[in-house]
Amino acid sequence: MQIAIRGNEIAVKGRRAIALAALISAGLLLGSSVQGQKQQSVPDAPTPQPPPSFGGAGPITPGIGASETPSGPNSSSATGEPQPQPEQPEQPPAPSSAPPADQPKVDVQATPPEQGSTAMANFIVNVNFVQVPVTVKDTKGNLISGLTWRDFTVYENNTREPLRVFSVDPQPLSIAFVIDQTLPSNIMASVNQSMGAIQGALAPYDEAAVFTYTNGAREWTSFTGAQSARLPAVLSLAENVGTNPQVPINSGPLAGCGIYQNGNCVDPVLQPGKSAGDSTFITIPKEIHTLNDAILQAAKELSTRPKDRRRIIYVISDGKEYGSKATWKEVVKYLETNKIAVYATLVGDSQYPGEGWLDRFHLPFTMYDNILYKYVQATGGDMYAEGSINNIEASYAKLAKEARNQYTLGYMSHESIYDSKFRSIDVRVDRPNVIVTAKLGYYPSAQDYK
Repeated sequence: MQIAIRGNEIAVKGRRAIALAALISAGLLLGSSVQGQKQQSVPDAPTPQPPPSFGGAGPITPGIGASETPSGPNSSSATGEPQPQPEQPEQPPAPSSAPPADQPKVDVQATPPEQGSTAMANFIVNVNFVQVPVTVKDTKGNLISGLTWRDFTVYENNTREPLRVFSVDPQPLSIAFVIDQTLPSNIMASVNQSMGAIQGALAPYDEAAVFTYTNGAREWTSFTGAQSARLPAVLSLAENVGTNPQVPINSGPLAGCGIYQNGNCVDPVLQPGKSAGDSTFITIPKEIHTLNDAILQAAKELSTRPKDRRRIIYVISDGKEYGSKATWKEVVKYLETNKIAVYATLVGDSQYPGEGWLDRFHLPFTMYDNILYKYVQATGGDMYAEGSINNIEASYAKLAKEARNQYTLGYMSHESIYDSKFRSIDVRVDRPNVIVTAKLGYYPSAQDYK
């Protein structure tokens, strides 16, 4: 009987030992799984924290960073996130996934999304910001510096706009040079000799592209560094002999090819003269000056440059236009939409106040001789009329300096962002005897609202 009782006690103790061993092994497995989960939740690198947002704080709040425990509604204490312990900076406590029970639930994201998550926050803000570069000169043509934002007043569509941005910092330039190759041979020779001074007028952080036009526009190079070896090489390749006056010579030792058009020999077309009986007269071919097409092609290339650069088209021409496919209205609308200004060095007979003045009056079915000035005036650029080689070279540096050192004004337009009509701009300076140069207006584009 005692042997049976002892056998039962041994069996019970064996079962208890087995149960205890199973319980210990289960606890060890549970602890290892929890430790593995904790190790998996630790990211490979610390996630950068967003800057603190203080509710109700304006753009200028003295002493806002002096408090060690901010109590604003967007602070970490209001969202229920635990603070790191200063005595153990190497092992900060794990962030809590739920806010404390005594605080109201806030509909914000307390912790950043885990790595690999596709969750994103999209914010769509309609911004109608307008930037206006302004040049201020005295009556002698000298640049006026030292003005402040209080000296400027901007009107858009006859409504005053408060200034939000004012800057006098120099801006990097993206310049597209457009060279007229339909100039007379003597004027073209002066332009060719002056091209060596173009690179000296630019800064190392500028960039330039080169275009030419005769009976069509041609791009010689896309935008390249202003101080690179490519720019002077391309400018030398872009040189041209120019054109000769179209005066036909039908007899004598100089008879032959007496008419040159865009550097090519053109035979005169003999037609029977209806008003002169059976006699014949010579019809001289019309000159082709595709200035509009050249500016438009340069503007399309220039519109791809970054917004933080001054977009400039620099034209070296006599300002004549005839034969372009694009109209002046189409080109100037594209310029005003893409924030491009036109600067120019005027050469040829149009530079003199007396000579060529009759050509400034446009007659039907004739070429335009004053269209270059219209581009400059509409886009807020500038133009110098020069004749000698030294003056042409000096104009490059003067115009580049003006384009780089402008006052930059910025404001929020009161017009609707869905209105695509032209908006006029009037910039006024509270100083006597000054000349203010700015664009006459602009067309809003979709890029302004990004």
